[in-house]
Amino acid sequence: MRIPAFLLMSLLGASAAMADTVTIPFFTTESSPQNIGTVLATDTNYGLLLTPDLKGLPPGIHGFHIHQNPNCADGGQAAGGHLDPQKTEHHHGPYNKKGHMGDLPILYVNQAGQSSLASLAPRLSVAEIRNHSVIIHAGGDNYADTPKPLGGGGARIACGIVPAVN
Repeated sequence: MRIPAFLLMSLLGASAAMADTVTIPFFTTESSPQNIGTVLATDTNYGLLLTPDLKGLPPGIHGFHIHQNPNCADGGQAAGGHLDPQKTEHHHGPYNKKGHMGDLPILYVNQAGQSSLASLAPRLSVAEIRNHSVIIHAGGDNYADTPKPLGGGGARIACGIVPAVN
């Protein structure tokens, strides 16, 4: 069941008139990128609410991260590393203040290849993700740097650029 963003915003205490919101278009990272939908990012009193409307992804759990550069070229590699303005150089997940800011809650994709389950990134806001990119990885994310760096998510399969302004 998909919960409408306006209902989630009201439940999380965000006023529609005051909440900053941005729609992030997503494309595959293949040589001929395909549009796979959008993610709506909305400020709430409890952090950044991410509401995906994505299709055509492999089913399962995927790593989901804010990356430094607003660039999806070269198979998503031009996006650079995870957003880490405090230079922590650690991957501890979206809820641990000792890690970088780029960690988002995992992205769940159903058996039909669709993702619509909203999640909350409590340490972020729309202003902090503007002019960066968002990457969806092929595999899951264990929110650690072991046994593989950056949670072990692997290849970058989709990318979206967060507009600098509305």
